[in-house]
Formats: sequence, structure tokens, C-alpha cells
Amino acid sequence: MSQDSQFHLNAFLMGVGHHEAAWRHPRTEAHRVLDVAHFQELGRIAERGKLDSVFFADGLAVGPRIKHNTQAIFEPVTLLSAIAVATEHVGLIATASTSYSDPYNLARKFTSLDHISGGRAGWNIVTSAGADEAANFGVDGIPAHSGRYERAEEFVDVTLALWDSWEDGAVVLDPETGVFADPGKVHTIDHDGPRFRVKGPLNSPRSAQGRPLLVQAGSSESGKEFAARYAEAVFTAQRTLEQGQEFYRDLEARVVKHGRNAGDLKVLPGIVPFIADTEEEAKALEQSFTDLISPEYSLRQLSTMLGVDLTKHSLDAPLPPLPPLDEIQGNKSRYQLVKDLAADGSLTVRQLIGLLGGGRGHRTFAGTPEQVADELQTWFEQGAADGFNIMPPYLPGGLDDFVDRVVPILQQRGLFRTEYTATTLRGHYGLTDVGNRFAGAVDEASA
Repeated sequence: MSQDSQFHLNAFLMGVGHHEAAWRHPRTEAHRVLDVAHFQELGRIAERGKLDSVFFADGLAVGPRIKHNTQAIFEPVTLLSAIAVATEHVGLIATASTSYSDPYNLARKFTSLDHISGGRAGWNIVTSAGADEAANFGVDGIPAHSGRYERAEEFVDVTLALWDSWEDGAVVLDPETGVFADPGKVHTIDHDGPRFRVKGPLNSPRSAQGRPLLVQAGSSESGKEFAARYAEAVFTAQRTLEQGQEFYRDLEARVVKHGRNAGDLKVLPGIVPFIADTEEEAKALEQSFTDLISPEYSLRQLSTMLGVDLTKHSLDAPLPPLPPLDEIQGNKSRYQLVKDLAADGSLTVRQLIGLLGGGRGHRTFAGTPEQVADELQTWFEQGAADGFNIMPPYLPGGLDDFVDRVVPILQQRGLFRTEYTATTLRGHYGLTDVGNRFAGAVDEASA
């Protein structure tokens, strides 16, 4: 949502690749999903390409699909702390749920990552829409969609206040006077709301970038309103240029309605790139992954996405009739995306899971490095993106290919940086410190 001449690039990293069959493919080593050195290597590859950030999603349940695949092995903030010590510049974004977390602990966890990394942390805010996740926290059924976002709003308000509870310069560290911190710059927040009561202050000082970057990935009506109010970057799944332009315009208008500048929010659609020397080779590479999809796994994945049990449904028939969107309490935007794909009844379930296998609804693209660069440039210049969420279908090779073969083309075209010019994640995204709400106030915190 800016008129910048260059765009932003985030690497969305998942296991040994985004494609659901990546761990079975000869281009990957499946055992590396348990190897922290693998993820540190990915961080260094992203940094070699001068990417703005790397991002890890998260889920709070194994679910019914463990026989054929699981993606989230490590808790992402812990993992990013390991990547932080192996890198110097690239931003580090982790998912954390507002439904099954506590504001104080989450604020402290992300501030710790921010300090460890020198100001490179970001929080992808999710509300958790899975029944399996709810069951792990003693909740029967998925919490109502609207209620999850109401909780998320108060959760983020409390977290932001906690991140502000230490002003810049609060830490004194004067051995002569014995003063560790200036009590007049450390504040209670005294929050007393419908869902949370938090006194504060946080027991961790303000970080080098003020506070972590706020990221959001929901595209439902509630999700877009939430993003317009809070988010500084949005990861979104748009499959066509026209859909991307429509989403971009809609979100831009909402941001302005909330009294923010349009440039305060960056929109990064996801893309799963299959890259090869020729378009034919790239399409053959994509097909080699599609051929390894497990129908049993994919049907369970699709059932979870739609909230409809398809495990007994024929693979060679279209989807059965689906309920209206307002009856869905799970992920509404992904539900609508899949429903739209299957709307005309021309796709069988087998064909549908093939389309979804690369990125669970995100756009896949098979082509040469130049064709991938062309596609990104078109979306950027035609008002559909401020940057892109790169989702390599296999790792580390898919990220290597993007960094070593596509990024140089983007740099030659003046579309992407050739060197880092900032030291913090907020700086990479061209965002300034939002300031501290307590600056100038006097409120002695208890020792």
C-alpha cells in the first residue's frame, strides 16, 4: 500500500517444502524436518538474497493427518531464536495464537526474540480455527468466528500496551549510583477488560525496533477489518491478478478508514514458484510433486479446510454441495477460496487436491526465472501487491533457486534491494517506530 519503487520479499518456510508431498520427493531429505541446522541454513539463504524476512506458521495440534504428513515440528519463536544467532539481517516472523495464549507471556516471548535478534522480530497474529486445536485447550468445538476476533482485538491492545510499558531510555545501568532503571519510565498498564486483567509492566525492556512487526493473514471480513486496524504486513492468498487488485483496493480503503496512512500496511500475496530452465521443465517439476500426493492425506486436509467430511467422497466426482459462508466458524477466507475454485463443478476432487497441494490455496506458478520475475513485477506494478510471500515448494533447493536465479533479475530491474539498508525488521519494511504511548508520563512501577 505504498508507492515505493521496490517491493518486499518474505520467505514462508515450512518443513522441507510447502508442497504437501515435498518430504517424499528426491529433491528433499525428509529427516531434516527435525534438524535445526536445516532451518538455520534456510535463514542464511534468505539473508544471502537480502530478503526482508522469513516466516514460520504454526498449529497447536497434530490433527488426523499424521500418518502421511505433518508440517509444524518446532515452536516457531524458539526456532527463530536459533536462526537469529545464525544470521545478522533477515527479519524473523512467527505465528502465535490469540485464542490459546496469554498476552503477558506472548509479549515477553516476542520481546525476548526481538532482543536476541537485535530488533528483527515479527508476530503473525492468528485466532486458531481448528477443532483439534480447541480440544487441546479444553474447548469443545471451534470458538465462534466473531468471538475469536473480539478476543484477538483485546489481546493485541494489551500486548501493545505491555510493549510500551518501558520507554526508550528506561534502562540506566549506572554502577556509580546503583540505578538499574528509571522508575519514571517504567509503567503499569492497568488493563481491566472483558477477557483480560493485566497490571504490567512487562518484565522486559523496549527493544531496538520499539516493538515487533505486526503481521496478519486472514482475508475474511473480520480478518480484513482486524488487519486494517492493527497489521503492518498482510500475508494473503489471491490466485488471480484481478482478485489481488480487488483485495488490495479493499484493504487500502479500510486502512484509511481507520485513520492510518495507506503506506502503513504492506500486502504480500503468496506464490509457490516451481523454477527451471524452461517452462516445460518447470511444469514437469511441478507434476513430479503432484504425482506424489497422498489422496488420503489430501482428503483429510481438504475436509479440515472446508469443515465438511470428504474422506468417503469419490476422488473422481465434483465436491458435494457446500454450506453457505455464514455457517462456517473455521477459516472463512480459505473456505471461500476453495468453494470458488470448485464453483462450476468442472473440477473433480482429485483435480482440486492437485491444485491445492502446492500451497493450500495460494497461487502456484511454474516457469523460468525470468517468467517468475515477470509475474511478480506485473502484480507489483498493477496494484495487487507491495511485495510477495515466497513459498518454496521444496527446501532448501526451491529457496536457493529463487534467491540465486530470480532475485538477481529483480535487482537488475531495480525492483529489489541489492544490500540491506536497515538493521531492524521494521526498517526493512520501510516502517518507522510508532512511538510510545507512555512517553513523558510518570508512573513508578513496583520494583
